[in-house]
Amino acid sequence: DREAKVSQCPSCHSKGPFKINMSLTEYRNHQTIVLQEPPGKVPPGRLPRSVEVVLTYDLIDRAKPGEEVEVTGVYKNTFDPVLNNKQGFPVFTTILHANNLCRRSGAAAGSEGLSSGGGRLSDEDRKKIMELGQHPNIKRKLLQSIAPSIHGREDIKLGLLLSLLGGVPKDIGGDRSHRIRGDINVLLVGDPGCAKSQFLKYVEITADRAVFTTGRGSTAVGLTASVQKDAVTGDFTLEGGALVIADKGVCLIDEFDKMSDQDRTSIHEAMEQQTISIAKGGIVATLSARCSIIAAANPIGGRYDPSLPFDSNVNLTTPILSRFDLLFVVRDEINPENDERLASFICNSHYKNHPQTRSDAANEKNKREKRIADLRHAYQFAEDDEVREQIANQVGELTAEENGAGAREHAVIEDTNCASPNPLPQSVLKQYIYYARNFCQPRVTHIDDHLITRVYTELRQESKQGGLPITVRHMESLIRLTEANARIHLRNYATEEDTKAAVAFFLRCFLQTQKYSARTALNSKFRRYLDADKDPLPLLHFTVQNLMNQTRQFEWQLRGASAEDAGPLVVELECAEVISLAATLTLGNDVVQNYYNSDLFKQAFTLILNRDGIPEKIVQHQLPNA
Repeated sequence: DREAKVSQCPSCHSKGPFKINMSLTEYRNHQTIVLQEPPGKVPPGRLPRSVEVVLTYDLIDRAKPGEEVEVTGVYKNTFDPVLNNKQGFPVFTTILHANNLCRRSGAAAGSEGLSSGGGRLSDEDRKKIMELGQHPNIKRKLLQSIAPSIHGREDIKLGLLLSLLGGVPKDIGGDRSHRIRGDINVLLVGDPGCAKSQFLKYVEITADRAVFTTGRGSTAVGLTASVQKDAVTGDFTLEGGALVIADKGVCLIDEFDKMSDQDRTSIHEAMEQQTISIAKGGIVATLSARCSIIAAANPIGGRYDPSLPFDSNVNLTTPILSRFDLLFVVRDEINPENDERLASFICNSHYKNHPQTRSDAANEKNKREKRIADLRHAYQFAEDDEVREQIANQVGELTAEENGAGAREHAVIEDTNCASPNPLPQSVLKQYIYYARNFCQPRVTHIDDHLITRVYTELRQESKQGGLPITVRHMESLIRLTEANARIHLRNYATEEDTKAAVAFFLRCFLQTQKYSARTALNSKFRRYLDADKDPLPLLHFTVQNLMNQTRQFEWQLRGASAEDAGPLVVELECAEVISLAATLTLGNDVVQNYYNSDLFKQAFTLILNRDGIPEKIVQHQLPNA
């Protein structure tokens, strides 16, 4: 591993001096890296273990700092005289001579991970994820699954979901001279006790790759990279920080306002260009930091003052605030109804997660299963039909009791039915986010760019009167949010619906940051954009029902009978009329198709198809006084 010096001749035992013949010496390239455990997999209370790995030949420069790799090699030990002199007894250093090195697929392999990372998902998993993505209620289902242990805060959960999904990065020109990031940065600012840190901890567990740090415990070199001098060889080594380790993942920073200004300035390059440039100790390198940054901060004085603008409430500069795509103001407002629901939610959460409650529930479940197994065994050997009927009734009662046990214990029931109000299993949620992020690359060629242009222009005019300045970065944020909304539905092309949802959500976050005196006027001005994000299915359903009722009244008048005297009446409506109704509400054909597939439609109407399988008309059966 280092230059070998001859101290004695093996033949004549002469001690030299000896001179190395440079022309007959064979040289080969080598590289020494430090392999360290992933921070997220280290048990609590223990430091990450590390080992030096020697790379030779074609293995050199195959991995970069911060990437997850798998190394195969020979584990050796070497005698270190420097450590022996310091310790006073024989000490051997261990080292790994690598035979093969490959980057782990999916997490940090970049384009290679997209082709080989699919091994993490089976064909059944992909089929299940595609079925979930086609359901019109998948967005509501995913929101219910994000941090289910935290009550409310729907906007923050949606922001975290969009950040986990992210947008599509672009390389302008194809030569990496200008790269536009696709990751979405989020900042949470608000009163204490509003679950800001809990949100960050949830993202750390849910994200495929995440690094958690705090503002007080982080420095500039700890976040970016550091150059250190090796104590044995004297060479300078490059060690990546939190942003480098979180490449292709999420970096979570709590207590963001507690960082010094110099430390925050060091991450400006990483937040926008997503690179970290180092020129220290003779090492000039550029490291990748392609990660989303989700930070939490407390306002000045501990409480957020709505009478002041956002930049006056937080100890952060404008350059770093402009690099965040979404800004959330988390306020602890006094509301008797919300406080009562929150208190009930917390009490139920403490009850259902008590260790004794879980143990008792597991024991009762085992007893019920054993009793059901005994009854089924007795049912097979029963000779009398009356006895069999009694045993069958007992089995049915125990099965119903087992199914209702979770509801009695206030347990959170998880399922994959998008029509139910229950959250998805966390394992399915992780698979869905992984699939959408790695295998869904939506294009924005079909979006309404005039809508984004109008919103950007109007926001620029309003920012002149105070508040946060609107820059070109915010326009790029709108495009990233549009792509993330398309990834929620696993679309290959972003639609007008995704653009409206992104604009409405960005405006809601923007209005939160304005002072109270200007918020009402801005809310009225941008009302037409905010209303576009509402679920269009109930509105379309209400309009169709009104048209059905008008048609029914017209039929009764033609018959000369009132609603009380008329018999059962079947009302039909052509699908072309439904499409025209949707057009008057500025709704597209995709919304109409989702309406036909929704449970809201199936409970009230029947869809009639023609011979080609194309929707022709809808039918509603109406009984008197119904």
